[in-house]
Amino acid sequence: MPELIRQDVELYYELSGQGAPVLFIQGVGVVGEGWRPQVNALQDRFQTLLFDNRGIGKSAPCRGPITIEAMADDTRALMDAVGWKSAHVIGHSMGGVIAQQLALDAPERVRSLSLLCSFARGQDAARPTPRVIWLSLRARVGTRRMRRRAFLDMLYPPGALQNEDTEALAQKVSALVGRDLADQPAILMQQLRALGRHNTFSRLHELAGIPAYVLSGAFDPIALPRFGRQLAAAIPGARFELMNDASHGVPIHRADEVNRRLIEFLEVTAPRQSAGKS
Repeated sequence: MPELIRQDVELYYELSGQGAPVLFIQGVGVVGEGWRPQVNALQDRFQTLLFDNRGIGKSAPCRGPITIEAMADDTRALMDAVGWKSAHVIGHSMGGVIAQQLALDAPERVRSLSLLCSFARGQDAARPTPRVIWLSLRARVGTRRMRRRAFLDMLYPPGALQNEDTEALAQKVSALVGRDLADQPAILMQQLRALGRHNTFSRLHELAGIPAYVLSGAFDPIALPRFGRQLAAAIPGARFELMNDASHGVPIHRADEVNRRLIEFLEVTAPRQSAGKS
C-alpha cells in the first residue's frame, strides 16, 4: 500500500498506467477510489494518480489542518513523490477547488485543469438552499435505508432511481465513496467548513494560459450550472459544457460519457507522451 509520509499525515495513493500524467482530486466525503471509473478508462492512455485526501479513508488520521491550502500542498507533495514535474489535474466538487488552488500556487505544475461539478467560490457549495437543506436532513435522519436513498438523491438526477434497486446501488456507490452511505463522518463537516472559508475567485484570471475544461450537471443541487459558468468565465479561455440528465455524481452515473469528454479534452490539449514522469 503506497503511502507518502508527511509531518502531519500519511497520504495513501495509487499510481497506475503509462503515458502523460493525470492527477485526480476528490471532493467532500469521498475517497480517491471514487475516481475508479475514470482511472479504469484512462490508464491505457495516461499514467494516473488517485489518493485519499488528508483525514479521510486510508489517509486518516490527520494531525494537521483541514484546509484547501493544505490539501493543495498535499497534491504537490504527491507529485514530487512519484517524480512528476507537472500533470493534468482533474478535480470533482471540492477537488476542483483544490485543483484551482494548486494551479494558483504552482502554475508550472499544472498542464491542464478539468473541473467537474465545481465552483469559483467555495462558499457556494455550503449555501443553505431549501433543496440542499432538505437533502442534507434526509441524509442524517431516519433509517439507514432512508439515509442511503437520500445520499443517492444528491448524486443522481430526478427520476434516475425510479426503477433501481437502490439498496444494491447504494452498495456499489459506497465502494467508490469509501463508506456506508448512511454514515456521516466527522471529516465531512471539517471539509465543508474548509470549503466554505475558501475564496480565490478574484485570482482566477491568473490561470490564463492553462487549458481549462469545466463540466456541470444540469440537475446538480450542489454545484449549480450557473456556478460552473461563473467558474469558466473567470478562467481565461476555459471551455464550459453542460451535461443534460446529470447531477452531482456525474462521474459515477454518467461515467462513460464523462470519460469520453475527458479523454477528448486531454488528447486535444496535450499530445500523448510515452512516459508519465516529466
